[in-house]
Amino acid sequence: MKRLASRSTRKPKNHLFEDRNLHIIIGLTLTGILGIVSITPALPTIAKAFNVSPDQVGLIIAVYVIPIMIGVPIFGVLADRVGRKTVLIPSLLLFALGGILCATAQDFHTLLEWRFLQGIGAASLELLALTLIGDLYAGEAVVPAMAFLAGTIGISTTLFPLLGGALAEINWRFVFLLSIVALPLALLVLTTLKLPAKAVQEQKFSLKNYVKEIWSSISSLQVLGLLLSVVCLFMLEFGPGYIYIPMFAGTVLHARGEIIGVLLASNQVFLAIFASQLGRISRKVSEATMIKASFLLFAISFVMIPFMTNVWLLFIPCLLLGTAEALSLPPTRALLARLSPDETRAGFMSANAMAQSIGQAIGPILSGIAFGLGGMHGVFYACAGFSLFMIGVLYFLLTPQRVTKPVRSSQFS
Repeated sequence: MKRLASRSTRKPKNHLFEDRNLHIIIGLTLTGILGIVSITPALPTIAKAFNVSPDQVGLIIAVYVIPIMIGVPIFGVLADRVGRKTVLIPSLLLFALGGILCATAQDFHTLLEWRFLQGIGAASLELLALTLIGDLYAGEAVVPAMAFLAGTIGISTTLFPLLGGALAEINWRFVFLLSIVALPLALLVLTTLKLPAKAVQEQKFSLKNYVKEIWSSISSLQVLGLLLSVVCLFMLEFGPGYIYIPMFAGTVLHARGEIIGVLLASNQVFLAIFASQLGRISRKVSEATMIKASFLLFAISFVMIPFMTNVWLLFIPCLLLGTAEALSLPPTRALLARLSPDETRAGFMSANAMAQSIGQAIGPILSGIAFGLGGMHGVFYACAGFSLFMIGVLYFLLTPQRVTKPVRSSQFS
């Protein structure tokens, strides 16, 4: 086990929001988000530029997420062994380089190769942003730091699609050039980010024992049910949500790029609004019930989409999708945090990150298969049927009595 020898960079609570460390941490998270949500409004334009089908253009998202899925546990171990900055700075430089190369791609295959490279650079960003909050803040400072980070994520997922859609109308290559923001951020990490004193090694680390402890924690039915919910949520978000709704709007309803950006932004706005009310809802409805209800809303939303005859009507199912995401993701993360053991919480929660990445990676692929079998409408009908199937699965895996009882009383560290 490790302990920090010192946390000299800890800030008083009233100075928290002026802390440059926190600003850099937010920048790391927003850079990783930029690599996805700013690209999706440009997918119809990219598909036309390279003359590829909707199921092929979804690979732009998949090849970006796959290295993140693989790299999260690897970069987590590396950051603990060689240092946070040693991992972060090369990651940011690689992210910027990958984006610049994507903007110069002359064929679709080359674009996918450079996009994979950019995904490698993004793999450590969100993971280490959350790790740095744990490193730098303690006690009462953790909650406002996390809240500030969550608020900026909500704002970014609203604004980045608008920016991406507007740039796509000029030239789709400009969207990938947004990755240049990682260059000054890397400089700030090098020169401005202040880290605690190096961790002191008190005993020899055993990877085998550590993995065994994590596996014993996640192998219960309730945890597996929660992780399955995470996989399915992000599969639905990154398949039909981020790829085929924009494609439907652009190719079937002939919407312009900026309108598609507004459409995607409306989803995130309603997610944030509804999520702010979850505290009141949770007093009357269990988290397990909210998760199940979210998949019912997913099914209703996807069934509605093929019947929308203009892009403005498409806002209705998008708002319902935002509500479904709000009902699913925060309760799932809350329950996972409640069930996480004190000694291996980071490893336990990395299983959540892996589940998220798996959903992000397979969502576009499975949606592409559905498109090949049933066309654009077939994607949404297949996802609606899958959502209804998940309600039955979660009814067995998640019961309010089972998941609301904490395994142990603990706080985030």
